[in-house]
Amino acid sequence: MSRTPPDSPGRPTHPGDPTPVGTRTRPLHRRRTGLFAAVPLALTLAGGTLLGLGPAVGWPADWPGGEGRADAATANATAPKAWAEEADGFASVDALGQNGTYGGRDGKTVTVTMEEALKKYATAAEPYTIRVAGAIKYAEKGEEIKVASDKTIVGAGNSGEIVEGGFFLGQGVHNVIIRNLTIRDTYDGDWDGKEHDWDAIQMDGAHHVWIDHNDLTHMEDGLVDSRKDTTNVTVSWNRFEQHNKAFGIGWTENVTADLTIHHNWFRETQQRNPSTDNVAHAHLYNNYLLDEPDGEVASAYGNWSRGHTKMVLENSYFDGFHDPYMADETAELVQRGSITKNTSGRTDTRGDAFDPHDFYDYTLDPAKDVPALLRESSGPRPDIGAKKTGATKAGAKAAGEITVAKDGSGDHTTVQGAVDAVPENNGSPVTISVAPGVYRETVKVPRTKPHIRLRGTGGDRDDVTVVYDNASGTPKPGGGTYGTSGSATVAVEADDFQARDLTIVNDFDESRTDITNKQAVALRTNGDKIVLDGIAALGNQDTLLLDSAAKGTVGRVYMTGSRVEGDVDFVFGRASAVLHDTDIVLLARDSNPGGYVTAPSTVAGQHGMLITKSRIGGAVPADSFYLGRPWHAGGDAALDPQTVIRETELSAAVKDAPWTDMSGFPWEEDRFAEYRNTGPGAATGGSSADRPQLSDKEAASYEVADWLDGWTPAGS
Repeated sequence: MSRTPPDSPGRPTHPGDPTPVGTRTRPLHRRRTGLFAAVPLALTLAGGTLLGLGPAVGWPADWPGGEGRADAATANATAPKAWAEEADGFASVDALGQNGTYGGRDGKTVTVTMEEALKKYATAAEPYTIRVAGAIKYAEKGEEIKVASDKTIVGAGNSGEIVEGGFFLGQGVHNVIIRNLTIRDTYDGDWDGKEHDWDAIQMDGAHHVWIDHNDLTHMEDGLVDSRKDTTNVTVSWNRFEQHNKAFGIGWTENVTADLTIHHNWFRETQQRNPSTDNVAHAHLYNNYLLDEPDGEVASAYGNWSRGHTKMVLENSYFDGFHDPYMADETAELVQRGSITKNTSGRTDTRGDAFDPHDFYDYTLDPAKDVPALLRESSGPRPDIGAKKTGATKAGAKAAGEITVAKDGSGDHTTVQGAVDAVPENNGSPVTISVAPGVYRETVKVPRTKPHIRLRGTGGDRDDVTVVYDNASGTPKPGGGTYGTSGSATVAVEADDFQARDLTIVNDFDESRTDITNKQAVALRTNGDKIVLDGIAALGNQDTLLLDSAAKGTVGRVYMTGSRVEGDVDFVFGRASAVLHDTDIVLLARDSNPGGYVTAPSTVAGQHGMLITKSRIGGAVPADSFYLGRPWHAGGDAALDPQTVIRETELSAAVKDAPWTDMSGFPWEEDRFAEYRNTGPGAATGGSSADRPQLSDKEAASYEVADWLDGWTPAGS
């Protein structure tokens, strides 16, 4: 579709609607993102190979730079080490009988996982801090919960989501903080938003409101509407994404409103970025407006000072926008230090506006650093909304039971949302039951959340699939790449974790030429006492990383009745790992050797990898795969890698000399052995230099019990 910029905007087509005359609108065709997809993704599992899933949209590699002017108040462009607990900007100014904005600070803290509980506390007369743990899908699409005064509504880390609904702050409502949430998905196909007024956040006559660190996207009308003399508002560190009408301000003939809008990322938003009508004091600084050249939404305009607005615009960054900033004949706009790149159209300045320092103190970041800063630090943060001592649970199921379902029928719609809802340092098992479906997400179980039991509830492990496509070389939003361990679709750092009856996939497309380091982990474990029962771990290079928390720490893993697929070093790490009764499936590569099954990096004096009573084979050429090679991670010669394969069926794909060197370290100097293996790939004679075999006496010291060292894996 055409990307030519629209005609220069005129006045609105009707009062209160900033859609300019001549501006084209067009439907939004959603790309797949980490939050949602336009259509359900389909997985086809044939012969153990994942088909039909292409790579997800990544972050641009060429982040904008450029030079911009910053005044003497400018600080280094680094994110705060600790995010503020109270509002800045106009929300911090004492006015209308309210001394700043601090939300529910003086009341109780509750945690909610259900809409009923959220509504109960958000509408209460008393002050509350309301932690949203996981995704809450509204029963009635488009409903806006009517928030009462003295409330903080905050996402618990990255988990808090409001799905198919939003919030409304009516006349006189004050002292409200809405923070660290993803609010999404009331969009119902009407790009202009004329049929439904389904906003993420709508304010009509409210005052002292702080909207901070949210991700707002895919709504039916506006993302934020500040209307009817709403004032003393600060909107900071948010992401406005993939939308038509992002942020509208006005709907009044009065010129009384005061707003601060800083450190927000407007990405692929068509209009109202923001549109600021009849605002007495509008202070915009350090915002990032990006219209991606290959994106699906073309910008109509950027910052618009309308009516009798007085606007001060400082140190912002406009990339690809048509009409980056403009002012009506009756409005004022002062601009200092901003950068425009690949833009066209108007950059108006007019009048003297006002001096923000007359109202509050603030510090500018250099405009040239704004893109990288906001890519890294805008939107929900894991360190905001952390659970505080004395918080009480509201609206959740009984302890130990959490359900996940994509259709919203469970407690959460994402696996990560369920993990985030588990209390930190929980002392007893918590079962997360996942309904059939494909969950395209990454999942991390932090070390502070032990005793989790993750299980699929379908009739087969293929019915529940967790999948993502990060590789070692995939760019991270804040710069750098994920690295091998960071590429994992599911990462488990806690002890006493169990996974059952589900499939974990890394479907990174190895044919991509823009990424060099293609290691792509499906499952990484770093804890002790890990049970993997009846699961599948599917990938290519580095599928299954079984590790420990540190070199001096033992990490025991017991995998049974499972399936692992890959080609290069696809079972690797320093864990004391047992793979029992497991299918190890070799994937074909256009190379010789075809690949390597194991790459242990065992610490001296510890057990490494034990594969027992399993099956190793695949649709690959004969004599093409090694059973393993020694991984001396970081070139550490003190490591003593170990793989023992016993009583396992080996296909003809296994090389006659099945062990090989790695990075200059001879395999003979480490610990590689077999015992009583069978099949066409097994040794035909006794022990040899190329193929060490354990004697019966030696094998007695290489049993599963030796690896588990007193631990008996139990069911959930």
